[in-house]
Amino acid sequence: MGSHLIDVAVGSDVGKHYSANFDVTYLRERPLLAVLADGMGDGAGSAAAGRNAVDIFVDCVVRAPEVGPEVLRAAVAAAQDRVIRIGHELRILAGCTLTAIVAAPQGFWLVQIGDSRVYRLRGGLLELLTTDHTMAWLGAVHGWYPFDSAEAGAARYQLTRYVGHGGAPEPDVLSVTMRPGDRYLMCTDGVSDQIGYNELRTFLGRDTKPQSVVGELLAACHRAGGSDNASVIVIRVD
Repeated sequence: MGSHLIDVAVGSDVGKHYSANFDVTYLRERPLLAVLADGMGDGAGSAAAGRNAVDIFVDCVVRAPEVGPEVLRAAVAAAQDRVIRIGHELRILAGCTLTAIVAAPQGFWLVQIGDSRVYRLRGGLLELLTTDHTMAWLGAVHGWYPFDSAEAGAARYQLTRYVGHGGAPEPDVLSVTMRPGDRYLMCTDGVSDQIGYNELRTFLGRDTKPQSVVGELLAACHRAGGSDNASVIVIRVD
């Protein structure tokens, strides 16, 4: 992992639409283990899915003698098994997204299943490192309908992969090399749906501590309408 100093912060806001927060976050600074999940819906299945998925994923990673793609896929598979069982036991929808950045001896791994996101600001360019596992993403890529159409809006809620899916789909696992000056933003769709690209780039580009950026992002979500739970993890590499 080299000699990089990493400064991190996490925050979450319930917003104005829901009476409870169905996002779940976990953050360990050294060695870095950052995880967030966004429950599907606003019921008991959503709450149980997010909490169990994060707890199981973290436990599998922490107990592993060395972290690599096989360990990370196995951790998601264990979370899948538990959340699918919860859905069967409660006889309700139980599902969530799961996104993580994990430090390993050879660098960092990014894990993605669902539609939460990881952005990276490097050299002034803000890039989206993850893919949304939704029909809306497929439609946008293949030109099935205009991005701002009603069809695209409806497809935004049709996830093709998530924790709790009956087919137990695998996550994307990507190798990430962090460089001094990088800024990373992990967020649920309550952030990315309410704050545009240019605003995200502005917030991440400020020479302030990650905790300040977290507070500014959550306040911006609230001003934008607070239509969903909003959770963020900001990572600064010095």
